[in-house]
Amino acid sequence: MGRHPLSLLIVVLSLMLLPYGYTWKEYRIRRSIDLSFTNPLISDTKLPNELVPSGYSLYLHPILEKSSFAGRVNITMMCAKSTNQITLHAHHDLTVDELDLEVVKMSDESKIAIRRVGRVPKKPLLEIYFHNSLTVGVSYEVRLKFNGNIWENVEGIFEGKYKQQANAGGTDTDAEGVIEAEEHSYVSTYFRPHHARRVFPCFDEPAYKVPFNVSIVRPRTHHVLFNTELERTEQLTPNDSKYVIDVFKRTPPMSTFTFGFLMSDLQQVPSMSDEKDDELKKPAIRIWARRDFQKNVADVEQRVKLALKKLKDYWGVDLPLEKLDVVALPGFSYVKPADNWGLIVFKESELMRGYYNLAQELVYQWLGSWITPHWWSDAHVNKAIAGFLSADTAIKIDGGDEFEGKYPMTILYSIYYEFSKRYPHSRITGQKHETTCSKTELVLRMLNYTLGAATFRRGMQKFIQHREYKTFYGDDVWEALTKQAHLDQRLCESATVNDVVNSWITKDRIPMVKVIRSYDDRTATVMQKLYLRERPHDVLDKDKMLWWIPLVVVTQDRLNFGNISAVKWMKQVREIKLEELPKPDEFIIVNPEEIGPFPVNYDERNWNLLASFLQKEEGRTKIPVYTRAKLLHDAWNLAYAGELSFGTAFNMTLFMKYERNHLVWNPVFTLIDHIGRHIDMSAVHKKFEMYVRTLLTPLYEELVINQQENEEMWKANLRSLAKNFLCRAGYKPCIEEAQRAFNKWMDSPDPDAGNPVANQYICPVFKWGTREEWEFGLQRVINFPESRVKSERTYLLKTLAGCPSQPFKIDRLLNIMVLEDNGNFTDNDISLIFKMLSGGSSGYTTLFNFLKNNWDAIKLRFKNRESLWDNMINSATGLFTTQEGYDMVSQLYVQHQGEFGTAEHIIEKSLKNIKEETKWSDENLPVIEKWLDNFLASNGVADQKFLG
Repeated sequence: MGRHPLSLLIVVLSLMLLPYGYTWKEYRIRRSIDLSFTNPLISDTKLPNELVPSGYSLYLHPILEKSSFAGRVNITMMCAKSTNQITLHAHHDLTVDELDLEVVKMSDESKIAIRRVGRVPKKPLLEIYFHNSLTVGVSYEVRLKFNGNIWENVEGIFEGKYKQQANAGGTDTDAEGVIEAEEHSYVSTYFRPHHARRVFPCFDEPAYKVPFNVSIVRPRTHHVLFNTELERTEQLTPNDSKYVIDVFKRTPPMSTFTFGFLMSDLQQVPSMSDEKDDELKKPAIRIWARRDFQKNVADVEQRVKLALKKLKDYWGVDLPLEKLDVVALPGFSYVKPADNWGLIVFKESELMRGYYNLAQELVYQWLGSWITPHWWSDAHVNKAIAGFLSADTAIKIDGGDEFEGKYPMTILYSIYYEFSKRYPHSRITGQKHETTCSKTELVLRMLNYTLGAATFRRGMQKFIQHREYKTFYGDDVWEALTKQAHLDQRLCESATVNDVVNSWITKDRIPMVKVIRSYDDRTATVMQKLYLRERPHDVLDKDKMLWWIPLVVVTQDRLNFGNISAVKWMKQVREIKLEELPKPDEFIIVNPEEIGPFPVNYDERNWNLLASFLQKEEGRTKIPVYTRAKLLHDAWNLAYAGELSFGTAFNMTLFMKYERNHLVWNPVFTLIDHIGRHIDMSAVHKKFEMYVRTLLTPLYEELVINQQENEEMWKANLRSLAKNFLCRAGYKPCIEEAQRAFNKWMDSPDPDAGNPVANQYICPVFKWGTREEWEFGLQRVINFPESRVKSERTYLLKTLAGCPSQPFKIDRLLNIMVLEDNGNFTDNDISLIFKMLSGGSSGYTTLFNFLKNNWDAIKLRFKNRESLWDNMINSATGLFTTQEGYDMVSQLYVQHQGEFGTAEHIIEKSLKNIKEETKWSDENLPVIEKWLDNFLASNGVADQKFLG
């Protein structure tokens, strides 16, 4: 049967007026997204899909002196499905004139009769209802007027002020003839992720990419930067000498969140490039800053051009912009730059150095603005690609100097710690989106290695091709990589990148791999399981979790760390076998250079082969830095998790006597802290401190002797860390230096006027110093003047509680704050003290005894202060790790059963946790003590330089 001509016309029109780059089937079906994967901070108020926008005509009039704006918008749209209403995003802060509103049919400008207009309670929606349904396939235009506020916080349209010195020769001088600083104002926008609705009614979803025609009113004293170039400037009214209207070129199709403008009197930084020699003809790069700051960003144009060229070479396609404005905005406080299409706004400090931040925002111009995630559920893929490519770009340009070699270890270690908890993200729910992005970035890095950089790049180019001004789903990236990997024979035909990636990013977990070698037949059994550091390991369905894991293997007989091809993939199987391994007296390394984000465990013999090899100069030379760091980091964390003997893990630290690379040392400090806190209630802790001092003293003293004025930052940081940990462990020269500095404060005529002591000296004095020194600090808190910065008092209070190892100091503080109810201390102060006391056994043991000995008085004090009571019970009972601690808390619970009130569940949870930690202590403390005894004896440790 033939199709009716009118029906055919409607279908053709429907296809023509869909958002750029979509088929009708794709738009109707693929618009349905599982919101469970979106950023929890982003509203899921999605619009109905009956109407599809095709363009905006927007007029904005920011009124600086009133911190408000007015405007009007005409939105053209096509009716895709029968409906009798139009629904738009409009924030409750935005006032829409619901009386002066009209909807017209585009073909003949006829007005559509409106039945009613209203706002949806508790949702950022404006609804327009009609008497009759709109006609499918016909275009309409809604015309609205609105006004709103310009805010100081960075959402929607915001304002800011800055001061800069007046031009020399000006008249603004004070009585002594000194030129005064002038105040300047600006107005800018921040629309990501969904703040366009705060400024004008719109379809505020990333999938709707349509052109904008924009006019903006400005004072003659300012200029406006927008997504596109200025087309012309018109008079606001014939007699108005104060304001003009800037009319901008029509934008390409773009999402509302990439819309942006800046109205200011910032000046363009003079270009340092020679146009004749400039390889990058388009886009035209312009840098903007306040006059006083221009010398600090003089090289930004060249850095932008260099990064753009690298990214253009990577993508294989030009950035389709006529111009790109990059702004150093004074007083801009938001965490992330405003990455508008063709206009990137940074805080000033972010433009001072390096390539990473610049490259990341430039990637967003390609992938984010030009090509956009269909919905926020795929934004983590966009961000992960931007993170990976910006790091890759920075490393290609300057070797990654700004990372000091730490990429990607910093994010990798944080992923290891977060995803090995019993309840990841339980403390900070908003952190989940960030860690998902970080893990996806690490998976991209893994694919870049295992598929090969050339294949990976060609796959990314294949993904970006033919997607101009369109949107994408995460799976589109993985499908493009799969096609290229199959074409280049880098992945077997039965496998897909989708399978690999989904096994990683759909779980808030990571695996660990265990390699057990069979030395006689030169094979190994490789097993995967869920990696858990926190105890108990009672995670639901842990045995069902499996990953696609590439096994890259380096052997002692062929130490080729440039060969990063996987010898095998664990294709979501529990166990596989490796063959043709080296002789029994030679080690193997699996997952060198942290190619995949997972730790690796070995049998004890292989670990000991590695430990012995690293103690030789040849070993430390042949095994690269990242792999040395990985072996050390994996061993200690696996021991902490109960997967490896602590004797074996401690053996892996023996080569640190000779190690001087900061990347290998960085995880050591974290591990010392973790283990030290866990065992600091036991008798083993004193021996552990002696081990720490023995380990760190040669490093620290060498760094002090070789200290230079213009040394690399990593050396200063490493020296500072070593000193900090030595001070904590009782290194006498450190304590004496701190006391000398502290005495200058004690001897000053007016000690409350200010703190002349560097923060690094305060904690060692309060921990190891005299009663008099600690009491002096306490009096400074009590007598702290109102005129001084409150953060200094907070720091003093934290160190007074968190640093001392002698119970009498802590007991004195608790008596003053809790029993005497001293008026100098607020409830927030008391909560802070409880939190600090939970950081070490001296603190929480003293707090426990204080609670036990003063139960009735404390109960009376906290009768109507349940939050303080709960905090105290948590800090006093929750941190014990030995049987002795369990017995103490259990006795308190029995003695006062039924008297804990709101904290009843807290102490019950504490008892459960202590029981689990006691098992760990019973299993590991004897092993740790035995190893430490042997180590200290073999090193002949002399204690004349140490306290404790």
